[in-house]
Amino acid sequence: MTLNFSAKITVDAKDKTKAIYDSVNTDNEFYPENPVKTQITFDKKIIITAETDQLNHLRANMNSTLRLIQASYDSIESVKI
Repeated sequence: MTLNFSAKITVDAKDKTKAIYDSVNTDNEFYPENPVKTQITFDKKIIITAETDQLNHLRANMNSTLRLIQASYDSIESVKI
């Protein structure tokens, strides 16, 4: 028996959301060997969906993605004019 694990996270960073999406999605597109099927979409908010048969892979993928989002947000905030 194979179990599938999935997660869906929605991120709303107000006026920074599109810039964060562009940054994070680029990283996701260039990692085809990712063991987690990850999709990042944008429709006024960032929607991250992930699915895998390994719970530890899902956890690691979500942690990495959320850290990338936080780093992108912090970078944008640090150059506020």
